[in-house]
Amino acid sequence: MFFPTADINMIDLASLYPAHIAELQHRSRDALAREGIEYLVIHSGQTKRKFLDDSDYPFFVNPQFKAWVPVVDNPNCWLIVNGVDKPKLVFYRPNDFWHKVPPEPTEFWVEQFDIVFLTNARAVEKHLPYDKKKSAYIGEYIEVAQALGFELVNPDRVMHYLHYQRSYKTDYELACMREANQIAVAGHLAAKSAFEQGLSEFDINLAFCCATRQGNNEAPYNSIIALNENSAILHYMQFDKTPPAQHRSFLIDAGAEFHGYAADITRTYAAENNHFAELIQGMDGITLELVDMLKPGVSYPDIHIATHGKIAQLLNRFGFVNLSAEDIEAQGITSTFFPHGIGHHLGLQVHDVGGLIADDRGTPQLAPAEHPFLRNTRVVEAKQVFTIEPGFYFIQSKLAELKASPQSQYINWDQIEQFRPFGGIRIEDNIIVHRDHNENMTRELGL
Repeated sequence: MFFPTADINMIDLASLYPAHIAELQHRSRDALAREGIEYLVIHSGQTKRKFLDDSDYPFFVNPQFKAWVPVVDNPNCWLIVNGVDKPKLVFYRPNDFWHKVPPEPTEFWVEQFDIVFLTNARAVEKHLPYDKKKSAYIGEYIEVAQALGFELVNPDRVMHYLHYQRSYKTDYELACMREANQIAVAGHLAAKSAFEQGLSEFDINLAFCCATRQGNNEAPYNSIIALNENSAILHYMQFDKTPPAQHRSFLIDAGAEFHGYAADITRTYAAENNHFAELIQGMDGITLELVDMLKPGVSYPDIHIATHGKIAQLLNRFGFVNLSAEDIEAQGITSTFFPHGIGHHLGLQVHDVGGLIADDRGTPQLAPAEHPFLRNTRVVEAKQVFTIEPGFYFIQSKLAELKASPQSQYINWDQIEQFRPFGGIRIEDNIIVHRDHNENMTRELGL
């Protein structure tokens, strides 16, 4: 478990947590009523053995489990919930001399649960509801559920409801996400300093991890630490251990986690005060304009579509395309330079669930055909948390497609070639939408 930073007020978290549990109890009652059953049995998960090996892959907890309990590092735990009675937590504490045994929990959250201890993972059945036909297993391990006698496994009506409701964050969840942003911002500042010192991608990542005090298996996702042309690779997961001959640009997409809740922040920097630095400034302004568009009642896809108009303006302003901004957008040229979605829900998972359904019954609301990578199609509402992350990239494969298209005649290829060695730009903020204002967690921390 991540040890919280000194400035987090644990008393405040403790005061917010009972209302959080009350809300989860309310949601559970509704979900159970829809399925006509009595219990949700939520499995934290279990470890996975590497093929032909005697060690395990890193453990990652079931998000439905950590929604209730801020325990992210203990497999073989179970929650039994009926939405009325005090939830029962089966907490795994094996007799084990090979590995560290989790201590008995004593944190602020323990008062909300009836806790029993499990020493043998295979002996959990005695702690579970007797009548499995009136219970639903929630988790990843289908074979375990079947062996225990569960017939209902992740039932659709339950999961759709829980996923849809998860987009509305409790005050406790928002407090956790603010702290996750604070931890991540510290890492970003350290990484920026390492870039300015001319370090390699590998060493920049080390600086980030040292500042956040979280390793790759504790962070919510693998960091993207990209120098120069590597910034044009959207999911660049390698870390070059040798510094490049010249540092031109640096893109960092890296987050942190607190009590199971994620921060997801991206920044881009230029090594010199040049035209690429001006392009970064232009993208930064676009990010803030799009953040201002986040308001209750606004369609999230409308924000994505507006981004293409703003990218078109930059393509015109910097002389990349010899057309007006309106014609650039109409010709579909912007998708070459901005090929992904504008953002997503954020919470227990980086790409949090429930973004592509229209209601709590799971009615599909898919991304438009012309914007297939958009991860959220819902209307923005208060108490929701989003990322806003416009991008502008010089991706070789996308540029090759553009060059082979009829639109190639409008492109200033010499100008493109001058910028291509810088890779690309992405700037990403984490936003809480309130009824009357937006809270930009990332910017309010000075990043």
